[in-house]
Amino acid sequence: MSDDISIGFIGLGNMGAPMAQRLVDWPGGLVVCDMRADALQPFTDAGATAAGTAADLAERCRVISVVVLDDEQVRTVVTGPDGLLRTAKPGTVIAVHSTISDRTAVELGAECAAHGVEFVDAPISGGAPAALKGALAVMVGGSAAAFEAVREPFGRFGSLVIHAGEVGSGTRMKLARNLLHFVAFTAASEAQRLAEAAGLDISALGKVVRHSDSHTGGPGAIMLRKTTAPVEADDFWFPILGHVRDLGEKDLSLALDLAGRLDLDLPLARQALHNLGDGLGVGPGSIAKEQK
Repeated sequence: MSDDISIGFIGLGNMGAPMAQRLVDWPGGLVVCDMRADALQPFTDAGATAAGTAADLAERCRVISVVVLDDEQVRTVVTGPDGLLRTAKPGTVIAVHSTISDRTAVELGAECAAHGVEFVDAPISGGAPAALKGALAVMVGGSAAAFEAVREPFGRFGSLVIHAGEVGSGTRMKLARNLLHFVAFTAASEAQRLAEAAGLDISALGKVVRHSDSHTGGPGAIMLRKTTAPVEADDFWFPILGHVRDLGEKDLSLALDLAGRLDLDLPLARQALHNLGDGLGVGPGSIAKEQK
């Protein structure tokens, strides 16, 4: 993308502000828009231009990032009376970083296409700490041309920019990523209950988890295959994932035994014991088979 094109940024909250800050020195200039005058001030002081409405911003920019709260706000920003589509020129790329429904993304993509405008859903992962460091993961759903247009500016606030596929794919990838995130939080709550029932300091357990995950990579360490199909016995991955399964089943069964002696129910741990081998693609091991 030519670096003389102006970038627009709408939504300067906890996530949007640090992202936009990394675009202040964009060669083509940065145009910002937010309902709060105090949110705009640091950017205009740094040389950015303020726009009163989304439509005003779209008149000046060819790539526009949107970081607002939810589907309703995204629709208002894109298609509302003072929305981007009222003035956006053909070829403009509208990128929504908010986590919305993939159906909303597809619908907005169709509305934008009717105006000759490219739409990409580009949700982000990493939270405010990564935004402040310019180290977000950005998952882009859109055409190849749109991805090429946004890759360089997105690289200012994202250290990993992935083209997930067509419009809607970025959101679907974010939902899959967050499924892992919050299921892991549920598992963490079970682990804390087990530790607490055993008389342990759960804050110390948290330190151990954060320390070990920083070295092992956590759940992402096993997400290296290109398919979830069963692993053939002669496949490179079979002994590796089989070893993971055997260790996992052993440790899960020991944890469940401890929980039973403490009269503690751990439903997620039980499900993990039964499903781990199939989830890894190598089938249940001997311990899971005995438990059935």
